[in-house]
Amino acid sequence: MWDTAENTGVLVYVQWVDRRVEIVADRGIAARVGQTEWNGICRAMEAAFRARQYEQGAVDAVAAVGALLAKHFPARHNNPNELSDRPVLLR
Repeated sequence: MWDTAENTGVLVYVQWVDRRVEIVADRGIAARVGQTEWNGICRAMEAAFRARQYEQGAVDAVAAVGALLAKHFPARHNNPNELSDRPVLLR
């Protein structure tokens, strides 16, 4: 996530054991988006998970992250998606 051209990688980390959600943003996006916005997305996702709305909570969180990225780094013809959007399950 640290190797994008504009340092705009974002990791949404869900830790099932401790029931925590964290968002880690690379320095390019972290310089433009405040921690309060990331915390809001995390808390909304946690609330959805508490309500057992896992899929919707995850989809809404990813959409919110995407909206922040689009706001600060709008799509351009020379701005490809440099990272996989595929979820990774660590065991």
